[in-house]
Amino acid sequence: MRFVIVCDVLGKENNGTTVAAMNLIRALRAKGHEVRIVCPDRDRAGEPGCYIIPTISFGPLNGYVRKNGVTIARPKRETLEKALDGADAVHLLVPFAVSHAAAKLAQEKGIPVTAGFHCQAENFSNHIFLMNAKRFNRGVYRFFDRYVYKRVDCIHYPTQFIRDTYEHAVGHPTAGRVISNGVNGIFRPGPAEKPEAFGDKFVILFTGRFSKEKSHKVLIDGVARSKYADRIQLVFAGSGPQEKNLREYAAKRLKNPPVMQFFSREALVNIIRTADLYVHPAEIEIEAISCLEAIACGLVPVIADSPRSATRFFALTPENLFRFNDPDALAARIDYWLSDPARREECRERYLGYAAQFEQQRCMDEMERMILETVEKKHETA
Repeated sequence: MRFVIVCDVLGKENNGTTVAAMNLIRALRAKGHEVRIVCPDRDRAGEPGCYIIPTISFGPLNGYVRKNGVTIARPKRETLEKALDGADAVHLLVPFAVSHAAAKLAQEKGIPVTAGFHCQAENFSNHIFLMNAKRFNRGVYRFFDRYVYKRVDCIHYPTQFIRDTYEHAVGHPTAGRVISNGVNGIFRPGPAEKPEAFGDKFVILFTGRFSKEKSHKVLIDGVARSKYADRIQLVFAGSGPQEKNLREYAAKRLKNPPVMQFFSREALVNIIRTADLYVHPAEIEIEAISCLEAIACGLVPVIADSPRSATRFFALTPENLFRFNDPDALAARIDYWLSDPARREECRERYLGYAAQFEQQRCMDEMERMILETVEKKHETA
């Protein structure tokens, strides 16, 4: 079949939305489908099946937007017409302007539309300092509903948490499926070589974009208050606008400066396999595949219990959770797990069994089934 994937935001695979998009694209192509991509990523110009659209100019705010690593597309009817010509289905990634235009055009042409839910309200409101404004965030979801999702035949929710959050905010149920974005098969237990620079230190890993809602500072403070503070090496895998701020913050609190960099997938697997603990302090999270990747490699997680994070549901015991935004509570959990290697090993074994349900091929099979069944249902009711 011929599918069109509409990506208002794409770029490098250094964020969850782009990774989810590329995983789906590769999986559908591997299954023999023709997949067209609509995106603003000029580096893809000339690639077969890629339709490049222009980006939005924010005028004097362009510098701020670039700092946050965001490139947002603006719709171009002519390009969308070409991309949707003869399409069997359209899948939208985020509820922004191009997705809005593509959904309207697909409706005109009678093409079934599915859409992913990869943007929490706080991912937007964080940038305008309204992350904790409940009424504003509820308004963001209602805007998403009117602007894009009401035009969609089926919504893909990565977690039940985000489905419940969204449906509560908009005040009505939706046609949707809950399907994890899935963990790539490369993330599994195996031999690894601990970097010499880490020596005999305990290695604590967190993978996430360097942004405020990921709460890196809570982890820095938690490590600083641990009884093992002098022996802990923090590794922050990722990139983002808060890097300089976080380096300066850590320099005043930690004996061992954190390693902060974006790792290739292979290098990240090696880091995970040699780490002693994975901590996910983020306050805002739709799923957190990074946490699942760590679990799949056999790393025990400690997760913030934020009510605005789906990741808390990955905790198998109370000791895998800590009170969000509470460095003292986190320090206690770190000390609990680092003090008892046997307990960590027992928990590790439990998580290896738990992680099997998130195997990426299984999740991509479900995604394909969702799109195909949406197409079938649309034709039956036409």
